[in-house]
Amino acid sequence: MAADDAQRDYLPTSIVVTADRDSYVGDDGSSATKTPTPLIDVPQSVSVITADQIEDQGVTQLNQALRFVPGVSLETGEGHRDEVFIRGQETTADFYLDGLRDDAQYYRSLYNVERIEVLKGSNALIFGRGAGGGAINRVSKTARTSGSFINGAASVDTFGAFSLAGDVNTPLSDNLALRVNSTYEEFNSHRDFYDGRFIGISPTITIDAGPDTRLVATYAYDDDERVVDRGVPSLDGLPLMGYDETFFGDPDYNFSDVEVHIARFRVEHDFSAQWNFNASLQFADYDKFYANVTPSSGTTATTTRLAGYESGTDRQNLIGQMNLVGNVDTGGVGHTLLIGAEFTTASTDSVRNQALFNNGADTSITVPLAEVIAVPAFTLTPQRASTSDLSTVSFYIQDQIDFGIVQLIGGVRYDEFDLESEDLIGGFAASRKDSRWSPRLGAVVKPVDNLSIYASWSETFLPQSGDQFTVLNTNSASLDPETFENIEAGIKWSIRPELFLTAAVFRLTRDNTQAPDPNNPGFVILAGESRVEGFEIGLVGEVVSGLNVSLGYAYLDGEITQTTSSAVAGTVLQQVPEHHLTAWTRYDVTDRIGIGAGLVHQSSQFASMSNNVVLPSYTRVDAALFFDVSDALALQLNVENLFDEDYYPSAHGDNNIQPAEPLNASIGARLKF
Repeated sequence: MAADDAQRDYLPTSIVVTADRDSYVGDDGSSATKTPTPLIDVPQSVSVITADQIEDQGVTQLNQALRFVPGVSLETGEGHRDEVFIRGQETTADFYLDGLRDDAQYYRSLYNVERIEVLKGSNALIFGRGAGGGAINRVSKTARTSGSFINGAASVDTFGAFSLAGDVNTPLSDNLALRVNSTYEEFNSHRDFYDGRFIGISPTITIDAGPDTRLVATYAYDDDERVVDRGVPSLDGLPLMGYDETFFGDPDYNFSDVEVHIARFRVEHDFSAQWNFNASLQFADYDKFYANVTPSSGTTATTTRLAGYESGTDRQNLIGQMNLVGNVDTGGVGHTLLIGAEFTTASTDSVRNQALFNNGADTSITVPLAEVIAVPAFTLTPQRASTSDLSTVSFYIQDQIDFGIVQLIGGVRYDEFDLESEDLIGGFAASRKDSRWSPRLGAVVKPVDNLSIYASWSETFLPQSGDQFTVLNTNSASLDPETFENIEAGIKWSIRPELFLTAAVFRLTRDNTQAPDPNNPGFVILAGESRVEGFEIGLVGEVVSGLNVSLGYAYLDGEITQTTSSAVAGTVLQQVPEHHLTAWTRYDVTDRIGIGAGLVHQSSQFASMSNNVVLPSYTRVDAALFFDVSDALALQLNVENLFDEDYYPSAHGDNNIQPAEPLNASIGARLKF
């Protein structure tokens, strides 16, 4: 499917798109402004993973694709959810689908996704609360009225994991089309006892209700079952070596089950050549349960320590969003105006039960270290249960002013945040209300049309209840939100329409963080602060005929600058590698044969704020081979970790460290009619 079709679906009005097949260039910047803005005119660092790059790398899950985004490092997510660090800021909730919040904790598949956008820096004006380090937006595949097609894909890898996917688009009339994407995957890896499966189906309907009105209705059902793998513990300040296949859990107990329903309706209408309107309504239902025995602190050369718990969450989100976009001139100066509003409601019920060992006497237990860990019998006791209701109302306005060589962007968002929660076990009910203004300013200088030099400043906030808003305590109910400030300057150069260079320097400051009160032991004040400074550079597109690249480098320097409740001043931020280099290339040797190569390098990083455990630096090399048997059939071979590197790319604290897969090859086939 052509890249320009996918982009027109998401924009209020279309942007000229120059990308061709096998291009890694994306030039749609609408997610960063909610207006039809070329990416080169957005005063913000944005990384785009196109459909062609996703296909060439043979990835099917969001976390697999994000490995090749500089400045983004993966957290293990406790083996049951997407969790990332963007510019040093950890998040489980800053995920979006077509610009609408998708904040529950689960793994996201790419079977119905056209492209991935990583918008870096504080993003409150566009996305609301959170998004302190950035936001990850997935753009959906939608139905086309222009023609019919049938696409299929299948792959199987060294460990026996496989995937099947289908994509069918059919016009039902001149102005009505149906598209259905579906997939079935089975998981496996080098880790003992690990397996699972994923089922996804997503029908969409597009109605062209006249020359000025378009309607899109989308539904997605995702069903994910997998073993919860919490990785390995640490020993003497490093990941425990020699146990990369050992499962530190109970294979009969470690399990997660997630069902996600997301239904969305969007209408777009052009009032005139200057004014257009779009509105979206999304309902999402997330039903999740997981259980795990997990490695804990206290591993020695002969023993390891285990703990465990199980948790269930049931959440329903309702989101409505409206945007009015206008293009007007005042005295020869062009304006692109955005006036918008958004409301959300979220209802969450959660429960957690803790495992007790030694006939209910202990919450953890020491067992012999072995290739197969023997988990003693345990019982479960209620630990936490809560219910919460969240509602938000937001209004925002933005003006993009075009003076010719100089463009200015400015705007502000107002959010009212209202959360009520009840601890059903502790009997503690609380609420908090926040009213916040989040500004954004930017300037773009364009000495020539294909070159932008920009500077920007933005803020966002995060209530002290965290990013999942399940339950409040005395502190999180009363303390002011944390704030994030992003200052950035950079360049964007479209060397050619098919080759795009970007570079940026930035400083991201997080303050109003909880810190111990030196005058009142046991109490907290909002005196903590952290800072991340860095530099990013990227080159994407066709360097020479047939050679497409996606290259990126990020330098990050992150530390606690004022003591927080988690760490003292001077502590290096967790899982923030100083150097992060990513590269993916494809070269078409002939019209039918292509080769690919990839590289990811991360310097050493600390597993947690304790700075006691180091994840050593690593370099991983990938390779690929592509063969178009015919116009309808394409085969590809992808080899990950070509040189069989032993490394540990991610962690969840000091004792849940994920060993990387050894060399793994997958063979895939794609059919297109």
